[in-house]
Formats: sequence, structure tokens, C-alpha cells
Amino acid sequence: MRFTIPGELPTTNDIIEAQNTQNRYINSNMKKDNTALVMMYARKLKAVKKADFEITFYCKNRRKDKDNMLGGGLKFIFDGLVKAGVIENDGWKQVGRIMPHFEVDKENPRIEVILKELN
Repeated sequence: MRFTIPGELPTTNDIIEAQNTQNRYINSNMKKDNTALVMMYARKLKAVKKADFEITFYCKNRRKDKDNMLGGGLKFIFDGLVKAGVIENDGWKQVGRIMPHFEVDKENPRIEVILKELN
């Protein structure tokens, strides 16, 4: 199973910056909005008990560090999969291997997620 999230998700640095603002709702809204975005694109997938995840980040350029993209991206992806009912939880029992990949596509930044159901 696979789905695509258009654009880019906030990085770890974006999340930290939002947490350090005077407005405490910015971080909450960021989490809510990006989790809902992922849920919207994942909701047509069937539910699985456990899966391996291959996640390819197609970035518009190489300016963001890979570890920063992973920190924010993975959080929103897995929270969105839980909200969509694809996985029950994002713990060890439901999430097998996570295999990130990074590419550059300045015309079409996106995140492609492939789920490989485990028995």
C-alpha cells in the first residue's frame, strides 16, 4: 500500500521555533493541521496490525538537514496514520522497520509512504 503527501512537512527546527514563540497555540495548531493533512491522504488505506514503512522525502532543494526532516515528518506521518485508522497505535507492536530515503524534486516536493504489511 502507498500514499503521497504533497509538499513538505515541518522540520524539527520548525517545531522547536513554534514551541519557543509567545503564542502557545502555534505549536498545537501545527501538530493538528499536519496530522490532519496526513490523515486525509492516508484514510483510504486498509487497516493493518503491523507494517514496515519505506518513506521517501522528495525535497525542493538540499537546504534542510535530513535529520530535521525526519523528526517532524515521522511524527506527523505516524500520528496521521493512527488518526486515519490505518494503524492502531504508533508503538513497537504496530511499526516495524522505518526506511527513510531522500531525493530532490524542485518541481514536485512530496513525501511518498509505502506500507508493507507484516504477518
